[in-house]
Amino acid sequence: MFAEERQALIAELVTTASRVTVNELATRFDITPETVRRDLDTLEGSRQLRRVHGGAVALDRLSLSEPSLAERQTQRHDEKERIAAAAFAMIPTSQSGSIILDAGTTTELLADRLADWTSAGPDDQLLVITNAVPIAYKLAGNEEIQLHLLGGRVRGLTRAVVGQSTVAQLEGLRPDIAFIGANGVHAVFGLSTPDLVESSVKTAIVRSARLVVALADSTKLDEETLVRFAALGDIDVLITDALPSPELSAALAAADVEVVIA
Repeated sequence: MFAEERQALIAELVTTASRVTVNELATRFDITPETVRRDLDTLEGSRQLRRVHGGAVALDRLSLSEPSLAERQTQRHDEKERIAAAAFAMIPTSQSGSIILDAGTTTELLADRLADWTSAGPDDQLLVITNAVPIAYKLAGNEEIQLHLLGGRVRGLTRAVVGQSTVAQLEGLRPDIAFIGANGVHAVFGLSTPDLVESSVKTAIVRSARLVVALADSTKLDEETLVRFAALGDIDVLITDALPSPELSAALAAADVEVVIA
């Protein structure tokens, strides 16, 4: 096999598996680790992957990698719908309460369900606080919901309201439930996001709520992005669509986090 053919196959493997190791590639192609490293160097030079210790990762798995909201809305839609449905079941209709919805595609699907929310009685109320412009837009038409949009600067990529003023507002709130999104949920690193400014708002959301529910589809599990905004022990419930890995399951259990498989 020519080097160019092998490198094309390696690039395809990285794209499919997201991560490969030098030893795996050496065994698969029956070549030396030194040859594998040269191939990876070549592929990194042509921006087809990124070298990491012991192997390589796909470019979309880098710590700063973050697809736009529009791109994420088409990814794993069915799984996110199931997660949103499980989250919606946690919101009471028979008593007055307050919730925070973080920005994100899964929380936006939860907002779709809340758009038709009705109270069980005339004295029951629901206050929804959010830092997400799309979520506020979807809920603004439901007169049975009290809607509070946090103020601050709008981050274009995620349409989330961020900044120190947003954090300051959250520090003065104590809602019943926070529904939070994450780009990574890791046994050691905890919950993370690629953006430093948005992470500050997420941390403030987590600290403000009496009950913290993380919504993360299974592609986010065992992943680390640039900025940790919460430890596993800072959340109460994780709603996802598949069983976490043994390592993450053990860490969640040790942190007393309830795992809901939607």
